[in-house]
Amino acid sequence: MTTTWIIAADASRARILQVTDRQQNLAEIEDLANPEGRAHDRELISDAHARFSGTSGPGSDREEMSATEHATELFAKRLGDYYLDKARTAHRYHRLHLIAPPKFLGQLRKELGKEVEKLVAEELPKDLAWLNAREIQAKYFAKGA
Repeated sequence: MTTTWIIAADASRARILQVTDRQQNLAEIEDLANPEGRAHDRELISDAHARFSGTSGPGSDREEMSATEHATELFAKRLGDYYLDKARTAHRYHRLHLIAPPKFLGQLRKELGKEVEKLVAEELPKDLAWLNAREIQAKYFAKGA
């Protein structure tokens, strides 16, 4: 039988759910937390670093990444590159559905390896990570997936 995982994630949490039967019931198999994804920058930075105004060098027209954005990027990398790729090589799933707010979905997509990308059957740009498995099941499968 093909094992299907549904990942419901946002910047602060990733719920890994598995379809358990033909009725598409879901069971949560992992809940990964990233509390820094909800924190304010001032809570993550212990010492303020110098910020320079004006133009001084290449790339100076780009905005500096905030501490929260950096923590979110690291979480997407941990989820995609580390967790999902390791689970794929261990044959823990064969098909993958991703549910995440659009911005985080884009970050997560960037962190997926080529082999994991091949297993993505569907993406849904919604924030459902805060729901429990039964609520995600009702909302996700109600849309006709």
